Amino acid sequence: MHRAVWAGAMVAAMALTGAQAGAATARRASFGTLPDGTAIEAVTLTGGNGVSARIMTLGATLQAFNAPDRDGRIADVTLGHDDAASYVTHPNYWGQTIGRYANRIAGGTFTLDGRSYRLTRNDKANSLHGGTVGFDRRVWRIVSVTDGPTASVTMALDSPDGDQGYPARLAVTVTYALDDTGALTIDFDARSDAPTIVNLTNHALFDLGGEGSGGGTMHHRLTIPASQYTPVDDALIPTGERRAVRGTVFDFTRGRIVGQDVRDGRDAQIVAGRGYDHNFILDAGITRQPKLAARLEDPVSGRVLEVLTTEPGVQFYSGNFLDGTLIGKRGHVYRMGDGIALEPQKFPDTPNQPAFGSARVEPGRPYHHRMVYRLSVAR
Repeated sequence: MHRAVWAGAMVAAMALTGAQAGAATARRASFGTLPDGTAIEAVTLTGGNGVSARIMTLGATLQAFNAPDRDGRIADVTLGHDDAASYVTHPNYWGQTIGRYANRIAGGTFTLDGRSYRLTRNDKANSLHGGTVGFDRRVWRIVSVTDGPTASVTMALDSPDGDQGYPARLAVTVTYALDDTGALTIDFDARSDAPTIVNLTNHALFDLGGEGSGGGTMHHRLTIPASQYTPVDDALIPTGERRAVRGTVFDFTRGRIVGQDVRDGRDAQIVAGRGYDHNFILDAGITRQPKLAARLEDPVSGRVLEVLTTEPGVQFYSGNFLDGTLIGKRGHVYRMGDGIALEPQKFPDTPNQPAFGSARVEPGRPYHHRMVYRLSVAR
């Protein structure tokens, strides 16, 4: 069943939150300061079915995403920190807006219109998620906050020409909008004053049992409507091949328990990624309206997450590099498999691999990506 049913859980959640159907709200408040004294704000969006999302200005980050289980119990289903300062002192990718280019660019270089550009390198020889000071580490400004029937917040960031090595000045906005069905829509928009490349996404890590539940995500069931994926080399850069998932541990087309094959050392790709850290080629391709990119279900809590996107790929990361050294919300130690990322985006290293399409943005041809995190409950 691809659309879950709230039923009694919705009623219980409404009683817990005091929210009313059709009355989604947005509340702006202080969220502490960074170690250098910079003030951070957060906007909490609350829908009528018990789902709420807190977005903070540091990184335009989805800092918390709360939802009821099948018994109406509310839990935060995203990993991260309880305070803004910890996102700086103990950095990781916890729900931030990622840019200018999400995922990896081989060698930290690319060529555009015959000119070579060298990016900051923060993943050995490669550039990852925008470089050493990507959009995830910037303080965004709040442009607007609106109440229901859909509650929303829009944040903006100006990225100068040469930022992390990228050409052109880029004006970026991200809008989070929560409705009463449990759908959090995220719109990324960017305009440039010269040719450049752009690939924006959100990098939330989910545990549908509730962050720090102790059960982890290896028992979650994942479905990805993708007949092919892009294999990677030892540096996790796509080789350029489009490989069929059928008959492999990468076949999630009919649903698969995440932990079933995540440690299958007989598959060289699992070894390369220490599990899953791969781009899946969505069968629907690029679309004007968001289509399903992934469906994640926790059979214990009943919570279901559907990820939708207008982009051609989704990166599935099974939390392989969580090694117990990061302490997150409520003092929880995050270990391998404690969170799953499902990142809709263009393919990794597209600027260096023309067969993957184009990430080009230029004046008069702005960038837009709409993605959706849709939470519900299955009986």
